[in-house]
Amino acid sequence: MNTREEPLVPTAPAPLHRRVLTWVRRSENSALIALALVVGAAAGFGAIAFRWLISTFTLLFSGHSDYSAVTDHAAHPWVPWLGGFFVVLAPAVGGLIYGPIIHRWAREARGHGVPEVMYAISKRGGRIPVKVALVKALASALTIGSGGSVGREGPIVQIGSALGSALARAVRLNESQVRLLVACGAAGGIAATFNAPIAGVFFAMELLLVNFAARTFAAVVLSSVTASVIARSVLGDAAFLSLPAFHVSHVGEYALYVVLGVLAAFVATGFTKVLYWFEDVADRLWKGPEWLRPGVGGLLLGLLLLAVPQMYGVGYPVLENAVMGEYLIGFLVVLLLAKVVATSLTIAIGGSGGVFAPSLFLGAMLGAAFGQTLAWLLPDAGITPGAYALVGMAAVFAGASRAPITAVIILFELTGEYSIILPLLLAVVVSTMLSGQLSKESVYTAKLRRRGVDLTSRPGTATLTGVTVESLMRKAPRTVSTKVPAAEAVEFLLASRRKSLPVITEHGEYVGVVTLASAAGAITEDEDAAEVTVSQLIEWRDYVAPDTPVADVIDRLLEGESNDGLPVLEEDGTLVGWLRTEAVLRRMSAAV
Repeated sequence: MNTREEPLVPTAPAPLHRRVLTWVRRSENSALIALALVVGAAAGFGAIAFRWLISTFTLLFSGHSDYSAVTDHAAHPWVPWLGGFFVVLAPAVGGLIYGPIIHRWAREARGHGVPEVMYAISKRGGRIPVKVALVKALASALTIGSGGSVGREGPIVQIGSALGSALARAVRLNESQVRLLVACGAAGGIAATFNAPIAGVFFAMELLLVNFAARTFAAVVLSSVTASVIARSVLGDAAFLSLPAFHVSHVGEYALYVVLGVLAAFVATGFTKVLYWFEDVADRLWKGPEWLRPGVGGLLLGLLLLAVPQMYGVGYPVLENAVMGEYLIGFLVVLLLAKVVATSLTIAIGGSGGVFAPSLFLGAMLGAAFGQTLAWLLPDAGITPGAYALVGMAAVFAGASRAPITAVIILFELTGEYSIILPLLLAVVVSTMLSGQLSKESVYTAKLRRRGVDLTSRPGTATLTGVTVESLMRKAPRTVSTKVPAAEAVEFLLASRRKSLPVITEHGEYVGVVTLASAAGAITEDEDAAEVTVSQLIEWRDYVAPDTPVADVIDRLLEGESNDGLPVLEEDGTLVGWLRTEAVLRRMSAAV
């Protein structure tokens, strides 16, 4: 008998991603919080590196730290013999560099970035190739540094999101966790860029996740704060704009801010339409290779910069001057129109950059011009034009993005002035509501809609095209009279094996439903249960007509209170059927 013990063979350690995945599964909340901190740190350092790239390329291409702040057509110190005409060549040279880079390595890096992140979260499980972060950073820095009139916020959102996606996929997280880390990266990018951690959180939640779950919120907050702390340690803790305090002088001014909100809605929707009109025109006219398009188109952008050098790059100094009242009304209008054209042209020729900052720029020009006009018309009213410029920034951004919470938060963080919060809220709400009526799509979703992507559609919805309620509805269930006691209603519900039954009056009029939960609760909790009737338990349940397209009622069917179906009524109010949720879901899944 062999009694010798077999020698122990040391087992190789599990791969890193397996150990991390095991940790995530055992302690999901703690692990996701830790990963969110890592993503926030990466986004913070990414924002620092990106801003350094922009400063470096701006200095190389223009010879100045920010050419938009130059008051005259200053020459480039390296080519003084060109005078101010060097700006005609700068965007073309930049385009000849970043055009081939985007075309060769990451075509999704073209454009303003945020729509691609929204698409990745909604339709691709948060998967963003890590090379996008590198290409986007380089291409956007080249675009802005060489004179492209776009913002740095869209690119840093895409960069931070790509870093979050890369980390999540490296440790093999599931799709919901990948989406969360993508949003953490976006929040960190916004926080580090604007020095506004709260705005970063709400940008990610409102535009990307559209989800305010407690665990999600905590992770995004920590990522945003981490990125902001890292950026502040390197870039300082000052806001990206230096603004004085503003206030509302008279209660009657609130009506004027409503007018500003209306004007902002028209500017926001007009900007969106012009932006994509330029893209359509460029697509129709350009017949050459895509990699060459930014170089050739850059000559047109250069001519515009020659006429209005304030359009060079992001243009924050120009925005600040407008808020401080440095420009006259006529020139403010010129700057507004020029910015619309310059940003649209930059994107249309294939440039890489965001539309966040341009929308703030447009709002500042609109608000400053509106405020100065009011101050001229009402000299004794105590009008402060700068306050209208600040509110205009938020109102135009809200109208363009349909993100009113982010708009309010970011301007509040930038100013720190509580006194301006009421007119700010008022103008933002008006602009958001009116722009929603003027155009169904925001500046972000319009880009995806043009590609045939609907972020609001559910999987399988396309299979319901042409299908009406009548073709899927079932026979109407037993109705319950309003005078039926609650105890009898419970018996009816149990016998029918349904969560709810339609309720009708003695005249046959549909008035809502009675649910098993409410009826059972009434007979167990009410001391006078015998006297409780269905009329006291009615809950309104919206109804649909037989000829209603099923695709139009999907959201209502899947709501918590309607998940057992919707009543179907004829025009005269007659109950003719019941549209069951299960029937619709089977139809959708059968064709997917």
